Amino acid sequence: MRILSFLGLGLLLVLAVMALIGSRPQAVRVPPRPAPLAPLQATIAIAPLDQALTFARLGEGAAAKTFVVSRYQDGVVTGVDLSPLMKSGEDSIAAYNRLGYEPIVAFVTAAKANVIQEAATLALPVDLRAVHAAAATNYPEHADEAKVKDGPFIFAKIAQPTSARADIPTSKGLLDYEVELCLVTLSALLVSGGANGGLILCNDVTDRAALLRGADMDDVASGKGFTDGKSGIGFLPVGDLFVVPRDLKAFVEPLELRLSVNGEERQRSRVTKWIWDLDRLLLETAKRAGVSWSWREGTTQLPVSREGVLPDRTLVLAGTPAGTVFKGPGPATIVRGGFDWLAGFGRGDIVKAVIERTITDDSASRGYLQQGDVVTIQADKLGTLENRVR
Repeated sequence: MRILSFLGLGLLLVLAVMALIGSRPQAVRVPPRPAPLAPLQATIAIAPLDQALTFARLGEGAAAKTFVVSRYQDGVVTGVDLSPLMKSGEDSIAAYNRLGYEPIVAFVTAAKANVIQEAATLALPVDLRAVHAAAATNYPEHADEAKVKDGPFIFAKIAQPTSARADIPTSKGLLDYEVELCLVTLSALLVSGGANGGLILCNDVTDRAALLRGADMDDVASGKGFTDGKSGIGFLPVGDLFVVPRDLKAFVEPLELRLSVNGEERQRSRVTKWIWDLDRLLLETAKRAGVSWSWREGTTQLPVSREGVLPDRTLVLAGTPAGTVFKGPGPATIVRGGFDWLAGFGRGDIVKAVIERTITDDSASRGYLQQGDVVTIQADKLGTLENRVR
C-alpha cells in the first residue's frame, strides 16, 4: 500500500508539473505596432564595376528601361541608361548573355549618369520563372530555433516573384518572413560545373500553419508540406537590384543580410554562415531531380533535369538565418497539445494535436505578420525590399 501511495503521489506531482508548464502558451515575440508610415530611405553601398554589374529597371513591358546603378543614396538611385545597347524586349539577363561583362562596363564607363530615380519606383529588375529550388534550415541557428535536426534539405517553392515594394497578401494562417540570398541562373546551368550567375535578395514568405499541417514530422527533411507553406501569390518579393558579380564566390563572402519588422531588427547574419554554400546547394538540388511533392494544387518537382541542368531565370534560395517568428513547439506547447489529445479521449494523432495547439496559440499571440506590418530587407551591394502586409 505504501508503494502504491508513493506512486500515486509521484503521478500527481508529474501531472502538477505538466499543468504548470502548460499553463501558459509558448511566448511569441510581437513586433511594435503600428508600422511606420514613412517609406524606406536607405543608403546602400554599390559594388564598383570591377567587382559587379548592378542592374535596376523602371516600368514594365515595352516601356521598361534597364540601367546600371552607380549610387544608392537616401532612397534615390543613380545610374546609366542601357537603352542604346539593348534590343527590343530585352532585360538585363538577355543583354548580358548577348554582350558579356566587359562591353557593358565599357559603355557605362564612357557614359554619364543619366538616370536619377527614387528606389520606391523601381520595378522587378529581371524576368524570372515561377518554380524555384529552396533550401531549408541551411543556417545552424535557424535549424536550432525551428527544432529541426535533420537538415539542410531542398524543396520546391512555387511563386511568381514580385517587386521590392509589392504588398504581401494577408493570410488566415501564420504569416512569417525569411531574408535570403538567391542565385539566379543566367542560362541553362549544369550543376556539376559549380555556381554561376547573378544574385538577388528575396523574402521567402511562409505560411507556417500550412507548412506544419503538411509536414512529415517523422521525416521533416523529405520536404513534404514545405511547398504548401512556401508557395502562393505574393509569397516571393525580390530585391530592387539584380547583381552579376565578376567573381561570384569572392563577392558573396562579405555580404550581410538584414531584416526588420516595423523598424525592429529581427535577422542579421553574414551570408557565409550557411552550412551548404552555393555549389553544394546546386549539387543537393540535382540529387532530388525527379522527386515529386504533393501540394494543394497537385504535384510538383524541382526545376532540374535528371542530367543536372537548371533552366535559365531560376532562383536558388540559399536559406535564412535565425530570427524568424517560428521557433518550433516548446515544452509548454507540447504539454498543452497533449492535454488537448487527452481531452479528446486519445482519439487521433497526438502529434497533430500538438501541431494544432501550436497554430492556435501562435495565432492568438499576434506575433506573426498582421495586416499593416512592414517587412524591410537590406544588404549592401544587393539593394532593399520593403513589403507591407495588406
